[in-house]
Amino acid sequence: MSYTRDVGALARKDLLLELRARDTLPAMLIFVIATLVVFHFALPSGSSDLASNGLLWVAILFTALLGLGRSFVPEREQGVLDGLVLAPCDRSAIWLAKSLAVLAFLGLVEVVALPAFAIFFSGIDGTTVAAVVLADLGICAVGTFLAAMAAAGRARELLLPLLFLPLAIPIVVGGVGASVAANSGRYLAFLALYDVIFAVICWASFEYVVTE
Repeated sequence: MSYTRDVGALARKDLLLELRARDTLPAMLIFVIATLVVFHFALPSGSSDLASNGLLWVAILFTALLGLGRSFVPEREQGVLDGLVLAPCDRSAIWLAKSLAVLAFLGLVEVVALPAFAIFFSGIDGTTVAAVVLADLGICAVGTFLAAMAAAGRARELLLPLLFLPLAIPIVVGGVGASVAANSGRYLAFLALYDVIFAVICWASFEYVVTE
């Protein structure tokens, strides 16, 4: 129960900071809508579902990257990350709380982005929504872990995309496959397997990342 309380307190701290500052969520929302509008005019009319769904996943991925890049900004600017590391709680709680906060931001953005995609391109079915949910879990788990690694470097804005995008390729493959393939179940299972494997790795390894 103590671990759950620690995660809840840390996640609540991030959500309250965002409600007060309103930096990350508006930026993500404006970015994803602008990206979909650009894709709408850039994509030739009559394009295949594969092309349009691929653009959806590109928009989600880069919108999440924008949020992940700012996930450790308050701690970095105010110098409180060392205090969190020294606090009497499991350090993996920091990773889990950050992941949940980023997941909340990304979910709120997608509440607007998915209907906008349905208007600009094609409809959204339940399989695509399920794939987005599973993909969000993997994006936030892996991305938060890598954002913590990048936060310790000097070129953190450059380092995070270089680390994150190669690991996000399976998410794009699974998401696009689930959206357009006839047998979407195996792609959803692939995304779920990706989530489980990388969540366990990130949870178990986060302590070593923040102690370096």
